[in-house]
Amino acid sequence: MNRSIRQSKTVYRLNVNGETKEAMGRPADLLLDTLRTGLGLTGAKKACKNGDCGACTVIVGGDAVHACLMLTAEAEGKPVRTIEGLADSPVQRAFVDHWAIQCGFCTPGFIVKGHSLLEHHPDADDETVEEWLQSNLCRCTGYAEIKDAIQAAKKGFAD
Repeated sequence: MNRSIRQSKTVYRLNVNGETKEAMGRPADLLLDTLRTGLGLTGAKKACKNGDCGACTVIVGGDAVHACLMLTAEAEGKPVRTIEGLADSPVQRAFVDHWAIQCGFCTPGFIVKGHSLLEHHPDADDETVEEWLQSNLCRCTGYAEIKDAIQAAKKGFAD
């Protein structure tokens, strides 16, 4: 690889949680690294680095994505929402109310994924919830509480 290409830096301009943010980076930088290191938004977790666990889930352009698999450049021009931008989400409150939080490591990814699901399917049935959650892993809860929380949060998306 040409050393000058590998070393070149660019300024990324991202719309994150409704605000325009700038971060320096390289062309091969992943969105997860830019969010965590470049912008200080550490809610999306760095875990498997393969897109297997969902701990890094964010919403880009309206779709839930694994930030560990997406280049920062791919997010430019699209709204990005992280767990930090979902403080008022009914899903977050429902997770607390339904004890869907154990160790907490996977929780941000599940809340973001559940929020995205209900934005797309506010009347999601149990089967749809299970399908949407397949790409997120939890080692503590057994998923029942997570599914219950997402079903309970539907009321906040019906309006």
